[in-house]
Amino acid sequence: MPLRLEIKKKLSARSDRVKSVEIHPTEPWVLAALYNGNVFIWDYESGSLVKSFEVSDDNLPVRCAKWIPRKQWFVACSDDLKVRCYNYNTMEKVAEFEAHTDYIRYLEVHPSLPHVLSCSDDTTIKLWDWEKDWNCTKVFEGHAHYVMMVRFNPKDANTFASASLDRTVKVWGLGASDPHFSLDGHDKGINCVDYYPGGDKPYLLSGSDDRTVKVWDYQTKACVQTLEGHTNNVVAVCFHPRLPVLLSGAEDGTVRLFNSATYRAETTLNYGLERVWTLSATQSTSEVAIGFDEGTIVVKLGSDEPVASLDTHTSKVVWSQGGTISQASLKGLDPEEAQDGEKIQVAAREMGSTEVYPQSLRHNCNGRFVVVIGDGEYIIYTSQALRNKAFGTALDFVWSSVGTGDYAIRESISRVKTFRNFKEHRTLKPAVASAEGICGGALLGVRGPDCVLFFDWDDAALIRQIDVAVKEVYWNEAGDHLALVAEDAYYVLRYDRDLVVAALSANAVPADGVEGAFELLHQIEDKVGTAHWVGDCFLYTANGSRLNYYVGGQVMTLAHLAAPAYLLGYLPKEDRVFLGDKQGGFLSYQVNQAVLRYQTAIVRRDFAAANALLAEGRVPAAEYGAVARFLESQGFKEEALQVTPDPDQKFDLSIELGRADLALELLEAAGDADQGTTEYATKWKRLGDLALGKGDLALAQRCALASDDLSGLLLLCTSAGDLQGLAALAEKARALGRANVAFLALFLQGRVEECLDLLVEGKRHAEAAFLARTYLPSHVPRLVALWKEAVAPQSEKAAAALACPAEFPNLFEDFDVALQVEQLFLQNREQRFPASTWPEAKGQLDLDLIAFLKGQGGGGGGGGTAPPAEETAPPAPAAAEVNAPPPPGDGAAEEAQRPAEEQRAAEAAATAAAAEAAAAAEAAAAEQAVAAAAATQAAEAQRLAEEQAAKQAAAEAERLAAEQRAAQEAAAAEAERLAAEQRAAQEAAAAAEAQRLAAEQRAAQEAAAAAEAQRLAEEQAAAAAAAEAERLAAEEAAAAQRLADEEAARKKAEEEAASIAKEADDILDDDFGDDW
Repeated sequence: MPLRLEIKKKLSARSDRVKSVEIHPTEPWVLAALYNGNVFIWDYESGSLVKSFEVSDDNLPVRCAKWIPRKQWFVACSDDLKVRCYNYNTMEKVAEFEAHTDYIRYLEVHPSLPHVLSCSDDTTIKLWDWEKDWNCTKVFEGHAHYVMMVRFNPKDANTFASASLDRTVKVWGLGASDPHFSLDGHDKGINCVDYYPGGDKPYLLSGSDDRTVKVWDYQTKACVQTLEGHTNNVVAVCFHPRLPVLLSGAEDGTVRLFNSATYRAETTLNYGLERVWTLSATQSTSEVAIGFDEGTIVVKLGSDEPVASLDTHTSKVVWSQGGTISQASLKGLDPEEAQDGEKIQVAAREMGSTEVYPQSLRHNCNGRFVVVIGDGEYIIYTSQALRNKAFGTALDFVWSSVGTGDYAIRESISRVKTFRNFKEHRTLKPAVASAEGICGGALLGVRGPDCVLFFDWDDAALIRQIDVAVKEVYWNEAGDHLALVAEDAYYVLRYDRDLVVAALSANAVPADGVEGAFELLHQIEDKVGTAHWVGDCFLYTANGSRLNYYVGGQVMTLAHLAAPAYLLGYLPKEDRVFLGDKQGGFLSYQVNQAVLRYQTAIVRRDFAAANALLAEGRVPAAEYGAVARFLESQGFKEEALQVTPDPDQKFDLSIELGRADLALELLEAAGDADQGTTEYATKWKRLGDLALGKGDLALAQRCALASDDLSGLLLLCTSAGDLQGLAALAEKARALGRANVAFLALFLQGRVEECLDLLVEGKRHAEAAFLARTYLPSHVPRLVALWKEAVAPQSEKAAAALACPAEFPNLFEDFDVALQVEQLFLQNREQRFPASTWPEAKGQLDLDLIAFLKGQGGGGGGGGTAPPAEETAPPAPAAAEVNAPPPPGDGAAEEAQRPAEEQRAAEAAATAAAAEAAAAAEAAAAEQAVAAAAATQAAEAQRLAEEQAAKQAAAEAERLAAEQRAAQEAAAAEAERLAAEQRAAQEAAAAAEAQRLAAEQRAAQEAAAAAEAQRLAEEQAAAAAAAEAERLAAEEAAAAQRLADEEAARKKAEEEAASIAKEADDILDDDFGDDW
């Protein structure tokens, strides 16, 4: 039967002709030597070019390149007769030397010694030692034609074989220069040679220009087999180190695979890239690299999954390597050796070999039997002595989870057979287009292209069809849960055995199966490699890099894998899960069974069993953190809070549960190392949010202080009316450089002077000046001066455009009244009223004091500071009367009128003084009225405060309204500031516009004068040009007239000559007639 190896292309890289390829033993790299003089390193997992080396300076062909992985080198030979060595990590050239006198065909690296063999068209083979500065330590001579290839014997590295165009294969030893013997049998030259890697056959492989491949026994020197099929020269051959196949490549563009045991042709590969030149396979992987005329191909043969099976009953593992079955016990491992992720050293016992090449090994449900599947056949052996129990042909084989000798086979894509106690029981013909595989377990599963059908083992009745394209089905040991593994996800289902048994017993199974037999629990988006159930926990490898387990809808990572590994099973006694790698080694990870049982009990809501596991101490304290995270994921946060030892998780849970007291204790207990960190401040802020939500303002304020949440602290202080807190906040914010918070805190306290200082410190002189104009106008001159000093270095004009009330009082309306309002503000700002008096006080707060004082006569409509009353000038009409000039020439009348005028002036002065006194009295009355109003307001506020003691809720609403009013006032002040800025900007813009217009006018005048001068010059030039043109025209006219006269004279002369000639002709005609 054929091997039916799955062949998957992993890399297809186009390039120039590839003369040599080799796969790296540990990295997913392939080394390709090109005919154009380059060497490429390809990553066949990602398909990317890792590195490129230009080996030959003249683009001469590189015929071979080989890894030296223990030195992180590769060596390459080219047609310039040189061998070069490079470090493939640093890309440094390590060595370069001339090796032969003709083309070098091949290089071979010794597996353990510092030796490299080279063979050449000069018919010699040379041995090079890199520890001796790449000196040639031996020359092997004996071939009569080109030596095409050399290969070390993997079983005896002191011998090697060579292939030559002299039609022989010679076997050599490193200790002698002459060959041990020759193998002769090909009709034409031999291009390639390879050794069989196994220890059971002393075979050698050769490929020739006679289009055949021969298998030699180098002990008997006989040809064992000749393989045919190629239609052109065979240029590459190799035994696969892991699989029972040999490969050959030829110039016909194909690679043929043969079974190395039966020599039967398995398959032929043709990728349409013209001729094949080279092949490479390695022990570490199942990949094969192929070099063509037009690029490099890497294919994967079969699977990397180890052929092994773990019997959980006896703790013994059985595996196959090269057709030999071995067994080892994993029971009682030394804890020092059984470290997580470390290779396990096992004492292997060879049990024998099988008649088929094993591609899969599986124990039955109780571990008494093991089946070997391969070559389209199956053989059932006893697991201890490897005695044959049953055999047959099958495409697939699965065990039942119930009967010892119950199993099923897939004979074809349309026929499945079941066996009971090793006897054929029933035949199934599934209603699917193609039965692509079968799955064992509590029910027999048949996989179709896009569905899976489940049948009862006994009656072969259809239990249910599930329309999901699955790769594998895994059942738990109890048979009540299963996982359907698809390409990129898996589905966890619950199986209702009782419902199915009842339907089968009543013979009431519908044609489409039992409704409700399966219930979907969860769909998990993850790529499953290999898997195993441990109780109700689904353990699996994900993407080849993680070991995960599913329980209750949650997926947790047990370990990260250093390299791809494949799950074998779980041993409860060892409390470890075991995996195998593609090299045939075993490794393990600890899985605490008590933790799994606890998680399973939580999923089943069996809290009594879960608590018993904790109370009995079966769950180690080191696992409490993982248990708490699982409880939290399941929604049991209170229980997680009681279990977790992690302070961070405990804090998070206490916040989520609203346990502010516990969260505060955790923060207070934090060490010095945690304090001062961002995470520590974040925790205080979270606790503050919780406290604020609970209405605990004191705790919220403490949290805001601890976390430096000054904005939150500002909100708390203003909400609580905490004046002392605002003062402290202002100082802290100022110290921390939080100017906005400091400004608001100072402003809310009425400390406007300090607000101005804060703005000046921040170089915000414009804002300071406008703020002073609104609240403290007496500070405006000082701040405007500072503003000018700050602006002057950037623009002297802008600084000059700034107006000061001291210099331009006419530009500042009601400035003198604003100074009086400032005095009233300073006298009354220390009076504090409770927020409960807001309804009565808001009318007073909304009062326009400037309009009020103006209405009382306390200020004028102009700008500037009002002079004192005693220095006030008399009214304008009186002044006009006093200062009126006397009529000229009337001195007596003037003397007579002077006393009357002085009397009238005195009366006017008295009137003015009375008016000033009345104004002063009115101002005093206004001040007394304001003071009285303030006193009345204070009394009323005190009364209202006492009445509103029991109405805190209403007061809170009123407080919010007051804050809104304050915000509106601040907005109004800001609008006033912006308007003032706009006026100043408009004035500055007007001045600049005037200056610009004057400059433009001057420029226009200058441009007009220049244009006029240019016009005059152009007119003069035009006049001169016109005169010159007129002169030239006259000259041209005179010349034309002369020419016309000459032409007329010439025509007249021609007419006269013609006339004379005609007269002469007439005379001759008359005299001589036609004879003329």
